[in-house]
Amino acid sequence: MTLDPRIEDITARIVKRSAESRKTYLSRMAQAAEEGPRRGHLSCGNQAHAYAAMGQDKDALVAEQAPNLGIVTSYNDMLSAHQPFESYPAFIKEVARKNGATAQVAGGVPAMCDGVTQGQVGMELSLFSRDVIALSTGVALSHNTFDAAVYLGVCDKIVPGLIIAAGTFGYLPGVFLPAGPMTSGLPNDEKTAVRKQFAKGEVDRSELMKAEMASYHGPGTCTFYGTANSNQMLMEFMGLHLPGASFVNPGTELRDALTEAGAKRALEITKLGNDYRPVCDILDERTFVNGLVGLMATGGSTNLIIHIIAMARAAGVQLDLQDLSDISDAVPLMARVYPNGLADVNHFHAAGGLGYMIGELLSEGLLHPDTKTVFGNGLRDYHSEPHIKNGELSWGPGATKSENEKILRPAKDGFQKTGGLKQLTGNLGRAVIKVSAVDPDRHVIEAPARVFSDQQAVKDAWRAHKLDRDCVVVVRFQGPKANGMPELHGLTPTLSVLQDRGFNVALVTDGRMSGASGKVPAAIHVSPEAVDGGLIAKIQDGDIIRVDAKAGTLEVLTEGVAERVAAQPDLSDNGHGIGREMFEIFRSSVGRADTGAGVVV
Repeated sequence: MTLDPRIEDITARIVKRSAESRKTYLSRMAQAAEEGPRRGHLSCGNQAHAYAAMGQDKDALVAEQAPNLGIVTSYNDMLSAHQPFESYPAFIKEVARKNGATAQVAGGVPAMCDGVTQGQVGMELSLFSRDVIALSTGVALSHNTFDAAVYLGVCDKIVPGLIIAAGTFGYLPGVFLPAGPMTSGLPNDEKTAVRKQFAKGEVDRSELMKAEMASYHGPGTCTFYGTANSNQMLMEFMGLHLPGASFVNPGTELRDALTEAGAKRALEITKLGNDYRPVCDILDERTFVNGLVGLMATGGSTNLIIHIIAMARAAGVQLDLQDLSDISDAVPLMARVYPNGLADVNHFHAAGGLGYMIGELLSEGLLHPDTKTVFGNGLRDYHSEPHIKNGELSWGPGATKSENEKILRPAKDGFQKTGGLKQLTGNLGRAVIKVSAVDPDRHVIEAPARVFSDQQAVKDAWRAHKLDRDCVVVVRFQGPKANGMPELHGLTPTLSVLQDRGFNVALVTDGRMSGASGKVPAAIHVSPEAVDGGLIAKIQDGDIIRVDAKAGTLEVLTEGVAERVAAQPDLSDNGHGIGREMFEIFRSSVGRADTGAGVVV
């Protein structure tokens, strides 16, 4: 199938925009690769320190004839998604030995959970944790003793941080090893119904807790299609997972087989062999376009809009919000996974999953088929499905039809003709909106503003019945420079109740919403943010605001707003408590949301 001319044109302009930065990046990667296997440049004393605790692997390390694999792990047992990684290092080391090689844990990276910190002060460190993860990975790999790396990470900021580092160390091959989603628990729509009942005072906290625990009940990622599972999709569409690896449950024979195969593959693609596949060659413009196509076709997380721009910059690729919006216009929405539908990722995987989607999108010319990947000969080989037969892992053809068209539909007959995300522009700046879960009747909201400086104030006004009207709720001073750009997920039940009562409601904010943003239209990531000269700082109660996802515009219609003096909130409390003292340098140097909100890129 010929590449769709829209995808071809978008890719061409990204290549043109990235020409100088990509050239510089690849030149640096080539220079690093030319120096040869990294251990060869260490002194005897350097190496003795690196190998002192390696026991039976010492001789192989000293001989320098076989690859040494660096393991970067985000294991902790507070995160259900990362708890399975506890056993991975020992398992990977044994895989390496079986294949005449060695492996060492290069280092660990932090992995915080937005589900734990939602509505809490700790959420103000969430976005910055991505750059901390990238920096931590940089420290881990700086020991310069590895021929390839495997990256153990799943959730919200962890995978993007690891990708930023993997791109920075792009001369090293790398394979991402997922842990998979937890098995299905209480259906997400039932959990949401209980949350709404609690918000309205119809059930007590014990009933809410019972529902939450029945939903989040075991090892693995949360089963809704938020940022964590969007990350896993992205790694598969970008060719950094093995095909079909994303949504296999933890603790299964297939999961173990895929982990073993991923570690073995990392050993096979080092510069010591004849199939060298450094990350820098994989992370090119076409690969990022493929990732964006996957994000739009699945109705994925709004957080990935910020992350993928930062990830691309680490590889010398310059993405713009317009690229994302134009790709969304070209790509059909093929999946309905909660919050965009009732199914969870296990149901999605059973219906045909990513292998089916990749096959469909390739057949429609919406994906670059010939990108470099860690497996096979390009993305064509990701239209496949792993199986264990006679104790051996193999891949067969991927699904060619959906097993449930209420969850997964053909590209020619998607749930809607365009993807799940859209750019908004206007006198309020640039923003994004997730439309895949929003009723088309609510794609245009024009109403008076109600202005707040934090989400608790919105909840207080709601409880006092001061929001029982058509309104655009404006929550400002929530951008990366103001307070680290926390998610405002706590507003979802509140605004949903207003919407259910028949009011026309929208949200406008320079903050983030959850990766599982739901049915309330929300113009988020407004740039420039309020503390950085954005017009959002001058909006007052009663100003008429229009959020128009159809036309792609975000406007304050009241005249004279630009001439007003900007609001000056007291942000002094943002700089201390729960570790925020240590992140002042991040708040003062972070970039704009529309350029990836980066500190290190």
